[in-house]
Amino acid sequence: MSDNDEYVIRAGATAHDSFDVDLTPERAGWEWSSLRVVSLQPGGSVDIPGGGAEFLVLPLSGGCAVEVAGQTVEIMGRESVFTDITDYLYVPRHTDIRISSAAGGEFALPGAKATMDLPVRYCPRSEVVTGLRGAGPSSRQVNNYALGNTVETSHLLACEVLTPGGNWSSYPPHKHDRHTEDERVLEEVYYFRVRSGEGDAEGFGLQRIYPSPGHDIDVCTEVRDGDIVVMPYGYHGPSVAAPGYDLYYLNVMAGPAEDSVWLMTDDPAHTWIRQSWEDQPVDPRLPMTPTN
Repeated sequence: MSDNDEYVIRAGATAHDSFDVDLTPERAGWEWSSLRVVSLQPGGSVDIPGGGAEFLVLPLSGGCAVEVAGQTVEIMGRESVFTDITDYLYVPRHTDIRISSAAGGEFALPGAKATMDLPVRYCPRSEVVTGLRGAGPSSRQVNNYALGNTVETSHLLACEVLTPGGNWSSYPPHKHDRHTEDERVLEEVYYFRVRSGEGDAEGFGLQRIYPSPGHDIDVCTEVRDGDIVVMPYGYHGPSVAAPGYDLYYLNVMAGPAEDSVWLMTDDPAHTWIRQSWEDQPVDPRLPMTPTN
């Protein structure tokens, strides 16, 4: 039987007050990773009390001011996840903040349980490490905010993936559910946004998760704008963007290892796909946003 009901969280299912998303570790059924998305009207604000989690203030649309540790940090933000990268803020555990936005917007707070204290850090857009991955119909863009760059965290890893309509990403399928020389145990959140099509047609994508050794899971689902898929283990991929509808997902990862690195292994049946990219051009629709 399908595990969709357990691991797929539909848009609005965790919404309350100013939060479009409030995915706690308890709601996800694990220990480390979390995600909140705050939606503010023009002139609106929200208080975020400190707790045991570190997190980023990562604009999805619009800009904001963050009051933290006796100072106000201005974050310019962006118009849309499909048009630009953004500056952002790292917030350590046990730190209260207030987010306000003169023009309104949406602000993701990808988080992880922290085991050490770090300073508040404003991160300019120049610190975002961007790149293109794959080729041909597997082409996609990756924007790293707390992964493979100079931003130090306790356990949090966070990046964005942009996939042009009709392409496959998170491919070949891979996993990170064992601690080895080549892999780390990482709980992962996929938070999806889908770009509307002609006439504001509502788009969709597809997501697959299937068993890895010792881990039984079976997810195959349609995803729409605002949906979440939680991935505690198993081979995950592909994430498929329906033709005509560009797909975005925010990846939030964390786990018990203290080295805060992303290490994964492919499904050995499909890893040969990587070699096939050598003879294929990258999709000319990429990059979808400015890159660093």
